[in-house]
Amino acid sequence: MNQSVVPPVSPATLEVVALGGLGEFGMNMMAVSWEDTTILVDAGVMFPDPDQLGVDLIIPDMAFVEGRRGQVKALILTHGHEDHIGAVPHVMPLFDGPVYGTALTLALVEKKLAEHPEVDVTDRLKVVKPRETVTIGPFTIEFIRVTHSMPDCVALAISTPAGLIVHTGDFKIDQTPLDGEHFDLHRFAELGSKGVLALFADSTNIDRKGFTGPETEVIDAFEELFTSTQGKLVVATFSSSLYRMQLLVNLAAQFERKVAFVGRSMVQNTEIAQRLGHLRLPGGLQIRDVDVQLYASQDVLVITTGSQGEPQAALPRMAIDDHRHVKLGPDDTVVLSARAIPGNEKAIARTMSHVARRGADIVTDSMKHVHVSGHGSAEELKLMLSLTRPRYFVPIHGEYRQLSQHARVAERVMRGGDRKMDVLLAQDGDVIQFDRRGARIADKAPTGRVLIDGTRTGEVGDEVLRDRRHIAGDGIVVAVVGISRTGALAGEPELVARGFVVSDDEADALWSDAARVITDCIAASSVEERTDQGLMTEKLRVELRRFFKKRSGRRPLVLPVLMEI
Repeated sequence: MNQSVVPPVSPATLEVVALGGLGEFGMNMMAVSWEDTTILVDAGVMFPDPDQLGVDLIIPDMAFVEGRRGQVKALILTHGHEDHIGAVPHVMPLFDGPVYGTALTLALVEKKLAEHPEVDVTDRLKVVKPRETVTIGPFTIEFIRVTHSMPDCVALAISTPAGLIVHTGDFKIDQTPLDGEHFDLHRFAELGSKGVLALFADSTNIDRKGFTGPETEVIDAFEELFTSTQGKLVVATFSSSLYRMQLLVNLAAQFERKVAFVGRSMVQNTEIAQRLGHLRLPGGLQIRDVDVQLYASQDVLVITTGSQGEPQAALPRMAIDDHRHVKLGPDDTVVLSARAIPGNEKAIARTMSHVARRGADIVTDSMKHVHVSGHGSAEELKLMLSLTRPRYFVPIHGEYRQLSQHARVAERVMRGGDRKMDVLLAQDGDVIQFDRRGARIADKAPTGRVLIDGTRTGEVGDEVLRDRRHIAGDGIVVAVVGISRTGALAGEPELVARGFVVSDDEADALWSDAARVITDCIAASSVEERTDQGLMTEKLRVELRRFFKKRSGRRPLVLPVLMEI
């Protein structure tokens, strides 16, 4: 992007721009600039809606970062959740400086970067600890311990020439943390007494009254489940919910059940956590997924991915009897120990129905207290405001309704206090300026969304442009497939291609073999899969994309169209 699109910061002016995370959940990213120095805070992703075919991740538009390519000096990470680190591989090529984060956060980033060998990470990942500081140009950043749903999370206190700004990251105030690492209330209070220019605070749970419960609050419900479950106990949760996993591991040891971690990201994250000491398992407790069938069902706990009903994740595959090693039976209990991300409700309901067909019992948070949020509720957010007593308050991390409600709550909290506080209700791209005259939303920076598909071939700002670039490069193949109500293939699949070029000599064989791939894929699927339109569409898309890449070296945009005959 041309530098002129992103003008330099005026002298003696601090600028803060949210590139994502204000007005949506996820894609958290912020730029803080003073003159010719910019630092980035977090680089997260969002996950696509079910109708965004071929899209695996959504990241912030990097036009702002590209426009200040020579000024960006560092990336600072608050913690290791995908909505804060998922876009790191896409940001690192745009600047040459270090990436700072705690040990667990950077270990999770390293795993992600291993899938992007084109990104040079040599000596760029810098591990920090709470209460440590780093200096980058005019900025001094202090890392402050906060509690969340995973270990090693920090808030940031950024000293700037204009004053101190505090960025909370994601937090709740857990007074009984499993690892004994407490929320650093004292440091926030000290900063507040010295004077905070601006507070940027998480708004996710502002609409929940009271305090968010500690991670240990789910123990009673799980103890009951360990006692009552006759067969396997299968718990689906986020692969980053390491505290939840530790609680389950402790209960498994208490109730003499072996533990199997199932799902690629689950296995990877637990290996990292064990290596860093954030997940502790007694010797002999853990078994591999391939060994689950060797043990009596009542002696096994399975901790798995798939709590959001993702078609290729482990639990949805178990639910349709498609997992190679873990089968569900009538005595088993399946627990969904995670919140439903908005937009995933239908996929989750579909997975639960498939689980019910296996005869297994289903437990959700609405039935037993098997999940607790990692974000602070209204009283904790009020406490953060009271501790820091900022001159300006900017609510972040949430849809506009959460940001707006957080703004109203903040005004009530600070009304009548010894310090005046103003609220800046910003959205993505708003340029917030701080100088000797005060603070204001002064301009608009380029922002947007870039949709990423699994092939990493196209990155553009919206779905239309992404599809156009994909089609321009490799064309499009539409596969029209008729399926009867009983799940049987109705007639021959029809394939229509545009912009996908093959030689005349190869064309007949290619289309014949592609039709056979469709037929074989449907034949190898269970009746439940065939009658699940979303799942079958995704399976066909994956198989056809793999086939065309292998046969032609190209990756056309594949759009399966399933028609119920």
